[in-house]
Amino acid sequence: MQIRRSLSHHSGPRRSPHEVLRRLSAYVTPDTAPQDPVRELEDRVAGLLGKPRALFFPSGTMAQQVALRVHAERTGRRTFAAHPQTHLQVWENQGYSAVHGLRLHPVGDRNALMTLDDLRAAGEPLAAVVIELPQRDIGGLLPSFEDLAAQAKWARESGAAVHCDGARLWEAQTGYDATLAEISALFDTVYVSLYKALEGVRGAVLAGDDETIAQAAVWRRRLGGAVVDAWPLAAAALMGMDVNLPRMPEFRDHARRIAAAVNADGFAHTTPDVPATPLFHVHLPLSREDAQRAARNLEEETGIRLFLYARSNPDPRRCSFEVSVGISGLEFTPDEVVELIKGLPSRV
Repeated sequence: MQIRRSLSHHSGPRRSPHEVLRRLSAYVTPDTAPQDPVRELEDRVAGLLGKPRALFFPSGTMAQQVALRVHAERTGRRTFAAHPQTHLQVWENQGYSAVHGLRLHPVGDRNALMTLDDLRAAGEPLAAVVIELPQRDIGGLLPSFEDLAAQAKWARESGAAVHCDGARLWEAQTGYDATLAEISALFDTVYVSLYKALEGVRGAVLAGDDETIAQAAVWRRRLGGAVVDAWPLAAAALMGMDVNLPRMPEFRDHARRIAAAVNADGFAHTTPDVPATPLFHVHLPLSREDAQRAARNLEEETGIRLFLYARSNPDPRRCSFEVSVGISGLEFTPDEVVELIKGLPSRV
């Protein structure tokens, strides 16, 4: 089955090896040395985030575990606080514990943003506070800049480091009246992904002060992440920074138009009602199994991928799916998305 179009930028024609290599050819010349793309990428990310130094990692999972390990060793504490649905807990097989012996203290309601009062109730010394921007698994919700600053201030005053899970920081910036550097200034360390909205192949960058990144480099080598020939991953990320990064406000605006159309139609609804970033969730009056069966049938019949997977709901008669608008998502008009969603029951 060939996917011709995809609302999700995690799949589809733009992510095929042939298409990526075709676009990448302009970023690799006969004069390009293997170390050049990685060095340029680290310098550019450090500059955008306003941090003294940045370090390439082959995966975000490794980058975040290393950041927390360094903060734990510097503070002499083994516990970090984060939202109950932090990516570190939900998607990474608790690697922070299995590999590094760290403990997660879940803070706040699993279906709402973490608050300052939630942090104050933690009640134990913390090595770090992890804040995910936006909070992906609850619909891409984004705390206000004032709340963000207050939580970071509290963490530092309590002796904890502040770490940004910025896998989608490029998108999150569109929800603030602040630059990437101004947002990053609230954090001691910031991780950014290279393959989501940037449409890179894989990889991540961790940014922070010189001492922290120097220690992170040691742990990167210990964990097997000091890849010698990482230039293809870095070059693809540089391409995304040139092509995709300037278009993030455009992606956000299109996400808002799609969400408005879905909500106006009434068959489904979105969380949030008005997306702060290009990321939001669509809630369906279908079971998870029926929604996934309908989506597979849609792909087989039309070559259109509407979503990657459906998320379960406490009500088994309902489910949701994630929309994260990128270049491929711009190919879909809001009305077309509404019709595709409304047509799912007929494809079960």
